[in-house]
Amino acid sequence: MKHLLSMADLSREEILEILDTAVSMHEVQHRDVKKLPTLRGRTIINFFFEDSTRTRSSFEIAGKWLSADTINLTGKGTSVSKGESLRDTVKTIDAMGVDMMIVRHMASGAPAQIAQWTKCSIVNAGDGMHEHPSQALLDAYTMRQRLGDLEGKHIALVGDLTHSRVFRSNVLCLTTLGAKVTLVAPATLMPAGMGAWAQADGIELSHDLDAVLPTVDAVMMLRVQRERMSGGFFPTAREYAVTYGLTKDRLRLLPDHAVICHPGPMNRGLEISGDAADAAQSLVLDQVSAGVAVRMSILYHLLAGETSGAQSGEGSAA
Repeated sequence: MKHLLSMADLSREEILEILDTAVSMHEVQHRDVKKLPTLRGRTIINFFFEDSTRTRSSFEIAGKWLSADTINLTGKGTSVSKGESLRDTVKTIDAMGVDMMIVRHMASGAPAQIAQWTKCSIVNAGDGMHEHPSQALLDAYTMRQRLGDLEGKHIALVGDLTHSRVFRSNVLCLTTLGAKVTLVAPATLMPAGMGAWAQADGIELSHDLDAVLPTVDAVMMLRVQRERMSGGFFPTAREYAVTYGLTKDRLRLLPDHAVICHPGPMNRGLEISGDAADAAQSLVLDQVSAGVAVRMSILYHLLAGETSGAQSGEGSAA
């Protein structure tokens, strides 16, 4: 595996291998010295054309904890802002001999195009409204840590599906792992063509959140991406919260064992209430913690793989 561009590129076995490796990587976060020598001598560029807190910082931490040299770039800090093409910019960086570029871009398909222009490994850190594979892997890891094997588990993805790259990667990841997936959204935020996709992959569609919640093992609330909306997708924020928000009252509909996820950043009071975000069954901060471990695992599998044992690396760092 050289690139991570889409969850569709990974088999069930490859997903499980990344998640299993992340378990040992997660232990590093509890050490006094958070450092493994696994990627010593490797150079990783975090190239973000869109703002990010969780993804960018966790990839940077992951690289540094694996002893890679990590450099952060933004579109504003490169010659792209002077009119240079994306192709020339990434080929210039690639010519410097870097080992990996982690790319977030506002255009769907940009990381896949960059992978055709460069020799280094490319990781898709979110491209437009297309995909966000590392987020889906960390979401699956977090739920798996609490619920066990996700085979047969019922997971609902709720909210702004039309503008969400997280939902697309999560559907691919969760169905590959054998989970039962239900998508819940108002008709205006249900992507066109979902009926055919749902039928092919056994996904259920619903507009009734109250009917779905009592049956789930996990519910993932998706951010309402108002910055991507150019029209009226719902009448008012209050009406959306009442109809599709995970409110304090709706918490009572969840089974006792069910968990709550949100990929962040959260619009408290819109898609999720403060009571739900801070509830005992909320895994929101667990997802953030898992993000570093899973991204360490991704970097390891792309840059070290089978030739450089993770276990031996951990032992020499202890």
